[in-house]
Amino acid sequence: MIKAYYWCPFIGKVATVKAVINSAKSLKKYSKNKINPSIINVVGEWNSKKDILNQNEIDVIDFKTNIIDNLPKEGFFWSRLSYIIIFFLSFRKLHILLKKKEPQYIIIHLISSIPLFLLFFFNYKTKFILRISGYPKLNIIRKSLWKLVSSKLYLITCPTNLTINLLSKKKIFDPKKIFYLPDPVLEIKEINEQKKTLEDINYNFSEKNTLLSIGRLTDQKNFIFLLEGFKKINKMYPELNLAILGEGEQRSNLEKKIKNLNLESKVFLLGYKKNVFKFFKNCKFFILTSRYEDPGFVLIEAGMMNKTVITSDCPNGPIEIIDKSKNGYLYKNNSLEDFIKIFNEAYKEDNKILFEKKKNLKKKCKEFTIFQHHLKLSKLLN
Repeated sequence: MIKAYYWCPFIGKVATVKAVINSAKSLKKYSKNKINPSIINVVGEWNSKKDILNQNEIDVIDFKTNIIDNLPKEGFFWSRLSYIIIFFLSFRKLHILLKKKEPQYIIIHLISSIPLFLLFFFNYKTKFILRISGYPKLNIIRKSLWKLVSSKLYLITCPTNLTINLLSKKKIFDPKKIFYLPDPVLEIKEINEQKKTLEDINYNFSEKNTLLSIGRLTDQKNFIFLLEGFKKINKMYPELNLAILGEGEQRSNLEKKIKNLNLESKVFLLGYKKNVFKFFKNCKFFILTSRYEDPGFVLIEAGMMNKTVITSDCPNGPIEIIDKSKNGYLYKNNSLEDFIKIFNEAYKEDNKILFEKKKNLKKKCKEFTIFQHHLKLSKLLN
């Protein structure tokens, strides 16, 4: 049996965690016992996910350094300090694990410097697969490390073609080693089950009058921009409400902005919701205002729920998924004028055209199921 280890230490809520779980789940579910996935639990970050991992019979390799609750998570300096702590705590343990267990593959997601440093200093029977997403900042350390290990890496996977094009231009890796591997965002059975479960909704949430946005309340998601845009939209269409799902460090700033714009009765910050699909079902449009996404999990989920999507043309995912002539609406990233223009276009669109666009988007989003991910990943592993 092929052993595939996942390396993905994390210190906060990131979409990558869901991608790793679904990727491991896809191998476990569809490989017919030919591939056994395991996730390395470095500092206890995977403790809260053990129930779902156990349900899917995914092994957890525990380094027994349960300090995740004590690591600082907010702010650039403190998060980098956490990465340094993780580095020193796990460097030797990962080396011993790879030498002793000799898995055929290790698939590297977050905090990649640790396994890559090991790959530079030591030789392993294990094949190293590096996942690179978005527009990675090529500082001197990262660029140098990538160049040093490029010949020893087995392959590199990217969830968008834009990242592949960027890496090809930088000429750090052999282009023959770089592969497109869509993230496993969707599991159809799970979506159908969650749609049946009604979340508590504490106001008049109806498909006719609700716009929906979902994401961590961070600068990346650009919710301040969304509030400013909605203020203008609401003057034209006073029947509309806006619901935002998610939590994050910008909550207090958003609450102040809502108050300053006199939108307390029109905008609802509903917090984090484990089951978002009932909310998708009961909204008119889904709006994504992110500054960048890769590929944009909630956009794909909205498409699968047969929703009209209005999104910024931010790098990377949205502009690869949304074709404004076929399946959705794109506005110029961070342009309030274009956002209002495109929203008006969508709001006044003929129902037949909206229906066709939603149908086309749903078809496109099926590329991101865990089954399709399994087909591509298992082919790379074999």
